[in-house]
Amino acid sequence: MTTRSRDATVVVAGAGVWLTLVAFTTPLATLVATADGLGAGPGAQAWILAGMSLGCAAGLMAAGSLGDERGRRRVFVVGALLLALASVLGGLATAAWWLVVMRVVQGLGGAAVMACGLGLVGRSFPDGRARSRATAAWGAALGAGVATGPLVASGLAALGGWRLPYLTIALVAVGLAVAGQVLLAESRADRPRPIDVPGTVLLPAAVAALLAGLVQGRSDGPTPGTIVLLVGAAVLAAGFVVVEHRSPAPMLDLGLFRRPDFTGATVAALGAGAGVLSLSNFVPTVLERGLGLGALAASVVLLAWSGTSAVTAYAARWFPESVTPRTLLVGGLVGIAVGQVALLGLDVDSSPARLVPGLLIAGAANGVLNAALGRQAVASVPPDRAAMGSGANNTARYVGSAVGITVCAVLVAGAGAGPAAAIAGWDTDVIVTAIISLACAVIALVVRAPSRVPTST
Repeated sequence: MTTRSRDATVVVAGAGVWLTLVAFTTPLATLVATADGLGAGPGAQAWILAGMSLGCAAGLMAAGSLGDERGRRRVFVVGALLLALASVLGGLATAAWWLVVMRVVQGLGGAAVMACGLGLVGRSFPDGRARSRATAAWGAALGAGVATGPLVASGLAALGGWRLPYLTIALVAVGLAVAGQVLLAESRADRPRPIDVPGTVLLPAAVAALLAGLVQGRSDGPTPGTIVLLVGAAVLAAGFVVVEHRSPAPMLDLGLFRRPDFTGATVAALGAGAGVLSLSNFVPTVLERGLGLGALAASVVLLAWSGTSAVTAYAARWFPESVTPRTLLVGGLVGIAVGQVALLGLDVDSSPARLVPGLLIAGAANGVLNAALGRQAVASVPPDRAAMGSGANNTARYVGSAVGITVCAVLVAGAGAGPAAAIAGWDTDVIVTAIISLACAVIALVVRAPSRVPTST
């Protein structure tokens, strides 16, 4: 593969993850107008926010596995077209349930773009140094999507209402599909295996049931429907483990969890999702409810975290090779925890600037972590399974985020109403998520290779 085509792979894959995160964060800036336009109550609003998470988390592993076996470019392009279609239909929604369904489909399309985009990068850059630089650029694009998404959505909504961001995303997604078809070189496993149909069905179903139960519980509490969903998720997950253990060509080789690099990266991704990513979702809430800031101003303050994350993820490409991936994973999680602790101590008279130092520290560390995770997601699995590795790592991130957001929402709700209660709930969330970050750092640090590491097929 030529240098030009390899560079094009990084650009297109980076554009894909950027667009996916822009779509993901769009409701953060448009939810009030969307709810007014569709008559969406609190429960429907929770589903609008969470719908794309559900689709992404459910589809990442399956999309990555399909890409490895049937062609990463093909699945990437199909994912971009699915994202475009769902965005158009979401922008035309006349009822809240319609938009929620399209948000889930957006997530499925974005899952294919993310998993196969990073898989294509990993396959194009098999060497350590070059791969580190390429995956750092991918991690920077991820952070840039989080940083710019709310601002882009706010600006477009101000020009043409809440529907315009969705229609714009659709247009850009079509361009992404065309760029993918023209600029990306097709790649797949050297020895394609049969599609693991039971695994491809069971894992997305388990993840979807888990996330649906968490969202439902967040809005309605422990109702019978919520309990059924969570129990169903556990049963489906257990079935997935049994099927994968017995399958001659599993979607996820469970033996990978005996590899310290794979386990460490998975734990770190879970910690990133349940820790700083879930906490960042509540920065606008505490700024608006606790300190009286407007939505746009709150999004600008959040840039101290998301913008810094994008910059440091890209800068991580210049770390020397002597800095091991485990050092970056552990150091990133510890740095995030330090930044989280610096967010404590707000009161109703605090300036929004009080949060900036902690957000900057957490953002800088999160960027390093994103770059390391992008690299380890493809380096910790066999080369033929690069897209699956990306899917597994990002699934852990999304599941962790869903669990963390639910925990944070329950703690905020338990603190009561009013500015003082919002501040009190914030401090509790900070402590809980900082503990999660540190706990995952410890696990990633102490995990060790077994005496014999099985070879994945």
